[in-house]
Amino acid sequence: YWIVNEPVRSPILAGRTGWVFRPLNEKNMEAAGQFLVGEHDFSSFRAAGCQSKTPVKNIEYLHVSRLGRFVKIRVKANAFLYHMVRNIVGCLVYVGTGARSVDWMGEVLEAKSRQAAAPTFYPTGLYLTGVGYPEIFDLPQHGASPFPG
Repeated sequence: YWIVNEPVRSPILAGRTGWVFRPLNEKNMEAAGQFLVGEHDFSSFRAAGCQSKTPVKNIEYLHVSRLGRFVKIRVKANAFLYHMVRNIVGCLVYVGTGARSVDWMGEVLEAKSRQAAAPTFYPTGLYLTGVGYPEIFDLPQHGASPFPG
């Protein structure tokens, strides 16, 4: 996920990144994201239209970093629920702006209720950059991000 973090929205980046005009604390976002690493019930991050048989997924890593005016969020998991990443990013933005504490992310996870979480973040800025299919299927494994880093 790519978020441009500056007071005025860039018309050049519109449709290519998410945008947050309030300053984001990427270190707090990174710390909050660590509550989600591992195998958990992600019901709090599941959209109403999700058809997955189980909300239990395993996040291998979640990293947040800053590259100038950009905040990059990378998530690797065994599978994702419908809108799961967008819902996670919405919560991370709340933490990053100071609207919620770092520990709040753990509370959202434990609630197992979509009502406990922040609103779903914009789809712009979300990129699929890799899929780990078994080699027997001979399918492409990597996509691309439009930004370096």
